[in-house]
Amino acid sequence: MKTSFDFEIPVDRRGSGSYKWDADLPDGVVLTPAQRRRVIPLWVADMDFQAAPCILDALRRRVEHGVFGYTRVPDSYYDATIRWFADRHGLSLRREWILYTTGVVPALSAVIKAFCSPGEGVIVQTPVYNCFFSSIRNNQCRIVVVPLLRRNLPGGRFTYGMDYDGLERACADPGNRILLLCNPHNPAGRRWTGEELRRAGDIARRYGVIVVSDEIHCEIVAPGTAYTPYASLGGDYCRDSVTLGSPSKSFNTAGLQIANIICARPEWREKIDKAININEICDVNPFGPVALEAAYSDEGARWLAALNEIIWRNYETLLTRFRSELPEFPVAELEATYLAWIDTSVLPLSSEEIEAELLRGEQVWINAGSMYGADGFIRINLACPSARLQEGLDRLVEGLRRLRRAFL
Repeated sequence: MKTSFDFEIPVDRRGSGSYKWDADLPDGVVLTPAQRRRVIPLWVADMDFQAAPCILDALRRRVEHGVFGYTRVPDSYYDATIRWFADRHGLSLRREWILYTTGVVPALSAVIKAFCSPGEGVIVQTPVYNCFFSSIRNNQCRIVVVPLLRRNLPGGRFTYGMDYDGLERACADPGNRILLLCNPHNPAGRRWTGEELRRAGDIARRYGVIVVSDEIHCEIVAPGTAYTPYASLGGDYCRDSVTLGSPSKSFNTAGLQIANIICARPEWREKIDKAININEICDVNPFGPVALEAAYSDEGARWLAALNEIIWRNYETLLTRFRSELPEFPVAELEATYLAWIDTSVLPLSSEEIEAELLRGEQVWINAGSMYGADGFIRINLACPSARLQEGLDRLVEGLRRLRRAFL
């Protein structure tokens, strides 16, 4: 039985159809072929690590079967999901609560369609995952922004908290139907506490607003800590909410396209199931359920523990570099996710301009904060071997210093 895992093995993903490595460059950025081959992508949220050996073994067995017809999700899929969340997170689920689909973003779009009519509002807390905005717009609903509140910490760090007064005002508006939580929060790096979730939930329930909690990053947390599922608050918090989840971020299986919508209310599940079918996202491929079952296993848990150690080691490496070499660019406290959030507001440049400058000059690719509703920030993906991160950080330090010299 495998007890140690090697996260330093470099995997060449160029030319593999990887969105992260092979995507077109942003508009206005032109690189020579040699420069394009040199790009280190620290942007889109997938990992450069191979999936857990237990997942690879399970997928090999499925491939060797050789027939890939229409897929029926088996009882063992539900059993694995229920057991994982009970043992790991203290969340008791029932099989009938679980609706599978192809991904968390399609799930979100289906849930919005189920509960919101065009013109109604969905509340988000910015900065937040960019697909929240597109899912709301695609359903012809209104984006209702309640920004998170920044809190500065010692050592040049900062974090965020919820604006409960702002949530109260937004939820009191009868035209707003959903409070969309990001738990843990991307890109703020927060692992919301039970008290924080309960307080937000109390506000939503007071006004009949449905809490929808995107918990796709739930397993990526600082070693020695755990996230709190919103539904684990129990009682009416569970009944008056919908949870979206997937092993895809934690186990690097996004391309296998499997996710779950968890909903305790049968009348709500009926609406969601109808929306899933309207959106034609009711069928999954043969590999997604196999991967989920393998991930939600004892070996999957051991691999995940080792992964989190690597991610937080990488975070400490980044934090040390920024504190010592770029102290004017504060780093958000990372409690969860593998995404570092950096304040670049000292520069008189938009985050898109910084993204483009770093690509052109140093061939390192990060995410502009504006796509998450917060200009003046960049997001950096830490989920890669340490040698690759070190080279990426060398280039980031060089590039940000270059921009600092040019504009400050």
